[in-house]
Amino acid sequence: MEDDEEIDLKDVFSMLMSNIKLIVICTLIFSILGVIYIKFIKVAEYTSSATLILVSSRSSTYNDDTMTNSAAIATDLNVNSKLVSTYSELIKSKTVLRKVEENLGIDPNYEDTLRKNISVTSKDDTELISISVTDTNQETAYKVAKEITKVFADEVEQIYNINNVHIVDEAEFPESPSNGNNLKEILIFAIIGIVVAIAYIFLKNALDTTVKDEEEIEKICSSHVLATIPEYNTKMVKGGRK
Repeated sequence: MEDDEEIDLKDVFSMLMSNIKLIVICTLIFSILGVIYIKFIKVAEYTSSATLILVSSRSSTYNDDTMTNSAAIATDLNVNSKLVSTYSELIKSKTVLRKVEENLGIDPNYEDTLRKNISVTSKDDTELISISVTDTNQETAYKVAKEITKVFADEVEQIYNINNVHIVDEAEFPESPSNGNNLKEILIFAIIGIVVAIAYIFLKNALDTTVKDEEEIEKICSSHVLATIPEYNTKMVKGGRK
């Protein structure tokens, strides 16, 4: 059984090596297609991010009683941790987004697209909220990310009557695209080329019903091959002889 598997593996390896040119050509073609995709088809996207933190709305001088003040701050932090998920939804609410659009002069019809382009994440067991805005325009991504943090903080103060949202990291202007590593994408195209070539080779071999060697004849006919006729080169050689 092991011998049969070893022979099969050898046959597969031999089959692939005999078609190595096809594999290389197919790989090169798909790699070139990857470069064309990146240069002429792929749309670059830019992401600008800002980080907010929810802090206690009580100052250290809120109460002369240190124990009472500490308990109050602890209560605020506990409330803040529960508000993280609520705030994450509030950031993408119509109220906030429409205010951002109004302040920046963005077309109101862009609201649904804007909502999809905003990503809000919160780190586990923290009061940190990260806001990321992605757009095909660098300036738009930056301006929206910067404005949305301000509008959101104002809305929280109006709705909850507390000022517990502070900006940790301001939004920065994105200098380079955020949607992918070009080298990695070309490598993926190359791998697809290899897979396609190998699949073609296996399919071609499976559909090929011709007898390839004497061993195959012996298997089909259940008898031994007594003699073989070698392939003779009929090309003209120097001196006029064949």
